Amino acid sequence: MTMLKWITKDTNINFMGARHFTYALSSLLVILSFASMYIKGFNFGIDFSGGVLMEIKSEQPINVEEIRSKLSVVKLDELNLQTIGLDGKELMIRAQADNANEVAQRKAVAEIREILGNGYEYRRVETVGPQVGDELKTAGIVASVLAILAIAIYIWIRFEWQFAVGTLLGLFHDTVITVGLLSFFRFDFSLTTVAAILTLVGYSVNDKVVTYDRIRENLKKYRKMPQEELINKSVNDIFSRTILTGVTTLVAVIPLYLWGGDALESFAFTILAGLIIGTYSSIFVSAAVLNLFDLRAVNHKDEDNYFGSIG
Repeated sequence: MTMLKWITKDTNINFMGARHFTYALSSLLVILSFASMYIKGFNFGIDFSGGVLMEIKSEQPINVEEIRSKLSVVKLDELNLQTIGLDGKELMIRAQADNANEVAQRKAVAEIREILGNGYEYRRVETVGPQVGDELKTAGIVASVLAILAIAIYIWIRFEWQFAVGTLLGLFHDTVITVGLLSFFRFDFSLTTVAAILTLVGYSVNDKVVTYDRIRENLKKYRKMPQEELINKSVNDIFSRTILTGVTTLVAVIPLYLWGGDALESFAFTILAGLIIGTYSSIFVSAAVLNLFDLRAVNHKDEDNYFGSIG
């Protein structure tokens, strides 16, 4: 109860006073994220890379090296074996056939099943050709970019262009750092991950809209208050709401990450990381960057200079 009272009480934290430090921190994180993407790349799932994905289950713990030895006779360019769960009775097989076309992938599946025999339960069997994988990869990128642009246009129409700039910077920040973490920690990057990224984009923009609404409201209410002080007050006004919303969502996502299994691990991690990064950026990126503009000039809709002035 004491913690809840602390969270819900009025705060007077000097968020804007830390903005120069957080500008540097955010820039560093974005640079490191791009570096990870360039150096380590992505652990693309079968949706994007193409190949064979199989999940098998046995009544006894599976000897991974024994399975690897048995499958060595199959002509495969790549073979990855990974146990699932804590008891070692489930195994995920990811493979790329010697010839990457779909016919070769299906043939590889048939050979693997023949070698392993009927002593296993085949819980999941998927094959994706390289062309389909490339098409899905392109579609995922296009969907993400279009979603962010559509959100920016909505913010521009609802508020003013300065707010749209802040939103775009925040979403760019959130997306790049989250994807950088996926690259660094080698999480599976699949269509499910893209869905998680689009989900966190929606959550993040909602958080930013609430903040911007309060800033615009306070611009009309406190006409003589210095802009930096006004933005700081606006963030403090909705800070308890921001924390409670984030914590409530985390309560649902953390169990999903811990016990949701390998199929949901990447999805849950993306949402988990995105929630934290998005909450941070709503305050220290999207709100803080508004200090660069003269918001009152825009709020009064000066016809001689509708777009305001850079401060």
